[in-house]
Amino acid sequence: MKWNWQQPDWPDFRWDRAALAAFEAQFLQQSGILIGSIKHLDDEARSAITIDIMTGEALKTSEIEGELLNRDSVQSSLRRQLGLETDHRRVPPAERGIAEMMIALYRDFSDPLTDDTLFAWHRMVVNGRQDIRAIGRYRDHDDPMQVVSGPLHKPKVHFEAPPSHTMADEMAGFLDWFAATAPDGKMPLAGLARAGLAHLYFVSIHPFEDGNGRIARAIADKALSQTIGQTSLVALSQIIQRYRGAYYDALEAANKGNETTAWLIYFAQIVLDAQTHSLALIDFLIAKTRFYDRFRNRLNERQAKVIARMFHEGLDGFKGGLSAANYMTIADTSRATTTRDLQELVEMGALSQTGMLKSTRYQLRIKAV
Repeated sequence: MKWNWQQPDWPDFRWDRAALAAFEAQFLQQSGILIGSIKHLDDEARSAITIDIMTGEALKTSEIEGELLNRDSVQSSLRRQLGLETDHRRVPPAERGIAEMMIALYRDFSDPLTDDTLFAWHRMVVNGRQDIRAIGRYRDHDDPMQVVSGPLHKPKVHFEAPPSHTMADEMAGFLDWFAATAPDGKMPLAGLARAGLAHLYFVSIHPFEDGNGRIARAIADKALSQTIGQTSLVALSQIIQRYRGAYYDALEAANKGNETTAWLIYFAQIVLDAQTHSLALIDFLIAKTRFYDRFRNRLNERQAKVIARMFHEGLDGFKGGLSAANYMTIADTSRATTTRDLQELVEMGALSQTGMLKSTRYQLRIKAV
C-alpha cells in the first residue's frame, strides 16, 4: 500500500471547497464574537482568560501525546513570561518548554513560519528529554519513521513517513506552501482549509523524532490566527483530547491519499467546537469575576478555599457536583462545620443544592450572579 506522500499527486491536496463553505463562514462569524467578547474586558480579565486558555491548550496538547503535566507549573511559567505576578515556584523543564511555545504562538502568530521557528518550537516541546538525539533539527536516522501500536512481535503500522534523507526537500516544500497560502500569499486559502491542510501536511512529513503532533497543532493554530489577524484563542487541543480516538482515526484515514475533503470537514468541526468551548470559558471566567465581586468578603477561610477549588475545576466542575465529603477533605474540617458552612453558602446564594441526604450535591451559582 502507498501512503499519501508516495503517490504521484503528493502534495497536491484536493478537496470540495463547496463542502467547506458553510464551516468557513461560521468560523469567521464566531471569530468576530470571540474578538468582541475579549475586547470589552478590562486588562486583568483579558489576561486571566488568555492565560487560562493557553494553560488548557498546553496541558491538553501534551496529554494527547500521553504526557501529563502539572497545571499550576504551566500557569506559573506563562504568567512569568507575560510579566505577571507568580507564586515563584520552580517549574520543571517540560512545563516550562510547552509554556514557552504557547507564548511564542501568542506573540509571534503573524511572523513567517521558518525552519528556525520550527527548530525553536521543537527544543521547547522536548525540553528536558534525554532520549532524543536530534533536538532542534529535523530527524536524520536511517530507520523508518513509523506510527505503530500493538505488541512488539506483531505491531500494527498506522503510518510510515518519508525517509529522513528527504526531510530538507519535504520541509522546504511545506514552508513554501504555508507562505504561499497565507492571507497575503500568492495563492491564499480560506482559514479552516489552510489550518487543516497544514496540520495534515506537516504530520505526514513527520520531520522530528518526537513532538510532531504538538507542533502540527501549533501550526494549525498559527494559521487560524493569521486568518483573523490576531491570536485565535481557540481551545483546539482541548476538544481534540476530548475525542482523541476520533482524531487519530481521522488522521489515519487521511494519510492514505491526497483527496482531503473528509479530513477537512472533520477538522472544521473540531475548530468550531473549540471556538464554542472558548466562548463558554470566557462566559465562565466573567461569571467568576462577578461571583467574587459579590461574595469575596462574605466567605470564611474554609469556604473561600473550597470555592477556589470548585472554580479551579473549570467549566465541567466537580463530576456530579460537590459533596459534603469533598468539602470536608478540601477544607480539612469536621462534618458539623461542613454542614454549617454549606448551609451558609446556599443561603447567601453562592451555591445551589440538589438531592437529599447522602445524595446531596452543590454547584456554583454563577449563571444567576
